[in-house]
Amino acid sequence: MSNQAAIHKVLIVGYGVMGKGVSATFAAAGFDTMIKSSRAAELDDLPEGVTAISDLPGAAPDLVIEFVPEDVAIKQKVFADIEAAWPNDEVIIATGTSGMSLDVLSEKLARPELFTGIHYFMPAESTAVAEVMAGPGAPAEVVDAVADAVRRTGKEIVTLYKPIVGFLINRLQHIILHEAYYLVEEGVATPADIDMAARKMLAPRMCLNGLIEQKDTSGLEIHALAQRSIVPELHPIEIPNPLIQDMVARGEVGLSAGRGFYDWDGCDVDRVRKQSSERLRKLSKFLDEEVSEYAPHTKPKTRELKRGQ
Repeated sequence: MSNQAAIHKVLIVGYGVMGKGVSATFAAAGFDTMIKSSRAAELDDLPEGVTAISDLPGAAPDLVIEFVPEDVAIKQKVFADIEAAWPNDEVIIATGTSGMSLDVLSEKLARPELFTGIHYFMPAESTAVAEVMAGPGAPAEVVDAVADAVRRTGKEIVTLYKPIVGFLINRLQHIILHEAYYLVEEGVATPADIDMAARKMLAPRMCLNGLIEQKDTSGLEIHALAQRSIVPELHPIEIPNPLIQDMVARGEVGLSAGRGFYDWDGCDVDRVRKQSSERLRKLSKFLDEEVSEYAPHTKPKTRELKRGQ
């Protein structure tokens, strides 16, 4: 697999908000960056250094990232077209899905060993972290090559060597939100109470000490005892929370609709989102400086932790 060592030429399929943001990061980092879009001839807002094309190019890219709709058939059609265009080249395909199964998406691939997933967060051009995950047949060297390419665009990388639905960050996020929605639904706490607790206690701890290191620091004995009493009482997770499902069905989808858990009526949607992105950028910069100053005391374990060890 000669071209996995260094990815230089990147093709992005789909020019929505995510495709535009991701293309900007690759072009700014010096990658040969192309966007394939049915609207290629009409696009007038391409990031500097990005070329728009309407058809797959003759020369194979090193990496193709798709950002097409979250539909298995649509994505598999894109993958089939890519493999048919360059049957003799080792083109790595990355899906931009955040929640679909890579096992399912890869079922019709001729070269599943070249299939990966990349999970970006909004806004893709400025958020600090991205996740890179192996498809079911992808060896470590392919995953590492994709992770290295995304890292060269300025991202810190969560690298996952086994496929799992939701990647890492969304799985952690959804388990917390599932319990939060239940507490709101049952009248135990308000959305404002939950958000205050997250901002003032959970988030600062996680920002500085992570999720697991914090428990190492405070001591695992008390944590293990607390798990015994609390975990059995947590809300079951077999089905999505009906509160959030019903809100979406009523059109209460948050900021863009003027109403979600909060009343957003009359708010400038773009202004609120830009403020949120800028605050996140400033916080990430602060954390880069703060955590790097105090982080050297931690060393990752070199052995794999298993039950019973």
